[in-house]
Amino acid sequence: MSRGIFCLIGRGYKYSCVFSSGLAATTTISHLLKVGDHIICVNDVYGGTNRYFQRVAVHNGISVSFVDASTCPTNVVKAIKPNTKMVWIETPTNPTLMMVDIRETANLLKDHPGVILVVDNTFMTPYFQRPLMFGADIVLHSVSKYLNGHSDVIMGAVCLNDESLYERLVFLQNSIGAVPSPFDCYLVNRGVKTLAVRMEQHMKNGLAVAKYLEANPRVVKVMHPGLPSHPQYELGKRQCRGYSGMVSFYIKGALQEAKTFLSELKLITLAESLGGYESLAEHPGLMTHASVPEEDRVKLGISDTLIRLSIGIEDIEDLIEDVEHALVAAIPSL
Repeated sequence: MSRGIFCLIGRGYKYSCVFSSGLAATTTISHLLKVGDHIICVNDVYGGTNRYFQRVAVHNGISVSFVDASTCPTNVVKAIKPNTKMVWIETPTNPTLMMVDIRETANLLKDHPGVILVVDNTFMTPYFQRPLMFGADIVLHSVSKYLNGHSDVIMGAVCLNDESLYERLVFLQNSIGAVPSPFDCYLVNRGVKTLAVRMEQHMKNGLAVAKYLEANPRVVKVMHPGLPSHPQYELGKRQCRGYSGMVSFYIKGALQEAKTFLSELKLITLAESLGGYESLAEHPGLMTHASVPEEDRVKLGISDTLIRLSIGIEDIEDLIEDVEHALVAAIPSL
């Protein structure tokens, strides 16, 4: 079934496995390691991944170091220990949408054979970014998001080219039992057939909303890799064919203004997920990244005023009107 799904979403890999969730895929990949091994993970990472590494993997005898791999990829090499066996990155990161240079990270790891480079490609999908082309060993997808695209399936997947790694993952998948149901596979096969047209519309709408927000006086800062103001804008142009509908921004004011904005949205739905045809909004500090320790959230910029949007494929004028209404309701006067 995994071959049926992934023959539809891109080339450049030899093997793939599908799992009952993105975190099931994460757990299975982590079982490639043994007690005493060490993982280096990008510090701005999906809250569920952070929670698994900090609260589960460490109790299984695996140590984890979180580093800033976006502004300085050499931080990864500086964090390598004799027992380092895996480097885990997201690009763009969740929720601040920082970019990590996959090729440079892979090149830096060439002097450290045996270290597996894992790239979570959920935000970009194979349509816009193909990490295996830049030297990644394993690519992870939360299929629940853009690949399925209809917010009605929970599934994860990995793609890779190394046969020995694939055989180990297949054994672990069978042993752990984190496999998806046949009906979920059927639904994903349905959803992925429209991936190209959906991603093009997500990109168009997401960039339009990002530009609107950047020009709005009620907004402090906008993060979107397609904006020239993004610190890794040039990297994004080299590494990606386009962008998804993910946009993060800081609203003026404090927590109350952020809450009011979210409560006043009419077309955009308040929800933790992302990547579906419908637009969603969430507050990372209270929702997706609530399990991240507060001191870490502060360092990462996950503040009370940070809002993450997953822009869908609705009419762009309706989306901008909804965002404008909520902003005015949250901040009536400037």
